[in-house]
Amino acid sequence: MNDSIENIWMQFNTPLEQFIRRRVPDTQAADDLLQDVYLKIHLNINTLRDDERLQSWVYQIARNAVYDYYRSRRPLEAITDGIPAPDEANEADEADDITRRVAESVRNMIELLPEDYREALLLADYGGLTQKELAERLGLSLSGAKSRVQRARRMLREMLLACCHFEFDRRGKVIDYYPHCACCAEGGCTV
Repeated sequence: MNDSIENIWMQFNTPLEQFIRRRVPDTQAADDLLQDVYLKIHLNINTLRDDERLQSWVYQIARNAVYDYYRSRRPLEAITDGIPAPDEANEADEADDITRRVAESVRNMIELLPEDYREALLLADYGGLTQKELAERLGLSLSGAKSRVQRARRMLREMLLACCHFEFDRRGKVIDYYPHCACCAEGGCTV
């Protein structure tokens, strides 16, 4: 077993470190996550049934560690107080500027959603709650929580499409948009 852990370390250490550092900019946190990944590998290596799936298994552990890291850093109480501000965009990059403007419009539109839908959307999409956690928190059935989030997303999408025409790249990322209303052209639609 120790021999296999050492082989895994020799084979994956540098690529895993790069994988985590690309996703977690804080060097110290990335190093801690790498150690956590190796600890999980060590503790769970006996659950690996197919040695040919070793690489995907190792990277799945790393992805889950990164997700858990960001999930644990997200303050849920602040989400109910208001909508989180979009990340600061690099002004020199036009694509980031478009993203910033669309994000600001989305922020404004989320504020216009009925409170029940707004809360469900914020907790699920910004707060990182699973559908099950959302249902428990709001006192709904699982299907009721899913429906509420889907309806909120649909309302938000309809508001966005009524306000602006979007152009997407082949991966679905917004590359440009044209406002249909004056308020959207002025830096953030209020519908």
